[in-house]
Amino acid sequence: MCMTGNFRLCAFADEASPDLDGQIRALGENHIGYIELRGVDGKNVSALSTAEAREVRKKLDAAGISVWSIGSPAGKTNIRDSFDDARDGFARIAEIAEITGAQCIRMFSFYGTDESQSCFDEVCRRIDSFIELSKGCGARLCHENEKKIYGDTPEHCLRLLEALPGLTAVFDPANFVQCGADPLAAWEMLGSHVFYAHIKDADKSGANLPAGRGVGRIPELLPRFREAGIEVLTLEPHLTHFTGLSSLENGAKHTTGAEYHFSDCREAFDFACASLRGLLCMAE
Repeated sequence: MCMTGNFRLCAFADEASPDLDGQIRALGENHIGYIELRGVDGKNVSALSTAEAREVRKKLDAAGISVWSIGSPAGKTNIRDSFDDARDGFARIAEIAEITGAQCIRMFSFYGTDESQSCFDEVCRRIDSFIELSKGCGARLCHENEKKIYGDTPEHCLRLLEALPGLTAVFDPANFVQCGADPLAAWEMLGSHVFYAHIKDADKSGANLPAGRGVGRIPELLPRFREAGIEVLTLEPHLTHFTGLSSLENGAKHTTGAEYHFSDCREAFDFACASLRGLLCMAE
């Protein structure tokens, strides 16, 4: 039987089912022991009450599933908007991370940014506030490269990571493709700052594809991840429209490779899991 190449596998299981029970089934049946919490029973993870977060932890513990990361929307607000609500929202996310035992909090670096020094300084000020708020919750703050935020290109990501010692990175190959960057070159620039990776692939047009079918350089990146000591891979396939997807894309239209059609979200999720395991087998 093929192993996982010493990686621990995680997933955004809301891509399999909007409800937590369905997510637990999908993870268990695909032999994945970690979850990156994002959508839970139709709510974004950041909107969970204390009681709801405790119930999520209880159900996951009973199923033998650990929360690896809070897939939070922190930093997906406009840099020109007041920071008060975003700061209060992040304090809530840190509390949820502590309740669920998450080891990481995924976050972003704001929409509406530009190349000015003043804008960079404001981005850093806001992220530094997140870093301070995250202290004590036991979770590491991980910046994800994403379209249309400050940290979209490898160069911008590196600038942030060097300026903010309390920040690490989650590496998303498909997002670099969609920003016109070569993921392998991005890894060479950022690898020493990366704590874990998202497994998501895309073709040259930006349409999402199963891992290894696009130009995200995932087959080449996997051994580099292993050599660098990356332990966790979070599957984020985006192979079909799932509950909450539209809110993640900042108004952009989501596309998937035309040759891939699935009857439902669970079928797409299972296919994505099998594709990743196939790549891991080839890399052994």
